[in-house]
Amino acid sequence: MYREHTKVIRIGDRLIGGGNPILIQSMTNTRTEDVEATVKQINDLAKAGCDIIRCAVPTSAAAKALADIKKEISIPLVADIHFDYRLAIEAMENGADKIRINPGNIGSDEKLKAVVDLAKERNIPIRVGVNSGSLEKDIISKYGHVNAKGLVESALNNVKRIEDMGYDNLVVSLKSSSVTMCIEAHELIAKVINYPLHVGITEAGTVNAGNIKSSLGLGIILYQGIGDTIRVSLTGNPLEEIKSAKLILKTLGYRSGGIEVVSCPTCGRTQIDLIKLAKEVEDMAENFDHLDIKVAVMGCVVNGPGEAREADIGIAGGKGVGLLIKKGQVIKKVPEDELLDTLRYELENWE
Repeated sequence: MYREHTKVIRIGDRLIGGGNPILIQSMTNTRTEDVEATVKQINDLAKAGCDIIRCAVPTSAAAKALADIKKEISIPLVADIHFDYRLAIEAMENGADKIRINPGNIGSDEKLKAVVDLAKERNIPIRVGVNSGSLEKDIISKYGHVNAKGLVESALNNVKRIEDMGYDNLVVSLKSSSVTMCIEAHELIAKVINYPLHVGITEAGTVNAGNIKSSLGLGIILYQGIGDTIRVSLTGNPLEEIKSAKLILKTLGYRSGGIEVVSCPTCGRTQIDLIKLAKEVEDMAENFDHLDIKVAVMGCVVNGPGEAREADIGIAGGKGVGLLIKKGQVIKKVPEDELLDTLRYELENWE
């Protein structure tokens, strides 16, 4: 797999590349200058399973705030920089574990070299981020439009600029809101560089649309062994990004731990409020991250036991009653309103 042959990069106390586990990233949506709000959000995200956090640094005050933020969090902190090279320098001076820049937006070689020199001095990795929305005009002119080849060419050009300055502690990302363009771009670049790749579908949309686009794009890319860190970009609470990323990795077999909830789509036999029950089970399952099991929630007692056979434990509803099922065997019948509590008890006492 491509991942196993990429360069190993240290971000704070985490390692990516070289076959290390794929890590989950997210980005705060607080004002970075608001240290208290930013710290709270980062710690909430870390508790949910975020491995690396990125903060926007649009001002000098935001760069300075990183020092106070870093004292209160437990995961690596990445500074997101646009245009002003001085903010990249300030962010590193205030403890950023990694910086994300688009070298094309930073400007002249002199400005970029000032950033690279400090990163080299402190051994701080640089993520070279190329976005379809900010592709260089000459590359767009060359291809006639934004496409995967153009994204790759831009990334390689920007990587070479930094390599020519004597630095190779790099992570690369190619992002587009087009799923197919992202897939093609990652397939192309994975063949020609050995730097770790950060993968995501940018501007994917709201929780519903964004999850579908991200699952397709990330799923296809990761399944090919490409990608070392991921972000599910959603318009909404960043906690939703972590839930989705964990499920994508677990579904592909790249991460274990945490309950996988499966549920039937309901049909005319369903005689309980299965939609409500499945959501309650899903919410409850978030409190049992230490368990690595599958829980089934089925809508009828006719096919429920059989459909739940591959799950470790499950519940199936009937008319006013429900069944508790373990490994496909019915254990007991309970009143419908006790199904959730019965399942909770089993999980709390799981061996």
